[in-house]
Amino acid sequence: MNNKGLTLLEVMVALFIFALTATSIMKAASEHIRGISTLEDITMATWVANNELNKLVTERRWPPENNLKGNTELAGRTWYYQYLVSETQDKEFRQVEVVVAQDQQMESVITSVITYIANPSPAPVG
Repeated sequence: MNNKGLTLLEVMVALFIFALTATSIMKAASEHIRGISTLEDITMATWVANNELNKLVTERRWPPENNLKGNTELAGRTWYYQYLVSETQDKEFRQVEVVVAQDQQMESVITSVITYIANPSPAPVG
């Protein structure tokens, strides 16, 4: 007798292998998409922080306001930020950190950017 078909066991093993392979491919694709989404969030949050720091530099307020909170729209989403101002050893400079989050309570911080701001009208020397 010459059998030309597959047995039920062979078909079941082939389906099992296919299911494992498909599951692995879907898991890898899902992790890739999640990684891209995280990278996009970090990029946008960094842009928000840099925009806020640029505003601070152009406003030339001295000293910069500590714990100032606000929000802004970018790419169709609302981003929340907070300024954290610290004194430095040089009284004419302040460290300013802008922390960016997706929630108003600042619980899910995405990124922060730090810069140093100089006093736009330093005290006279001597």
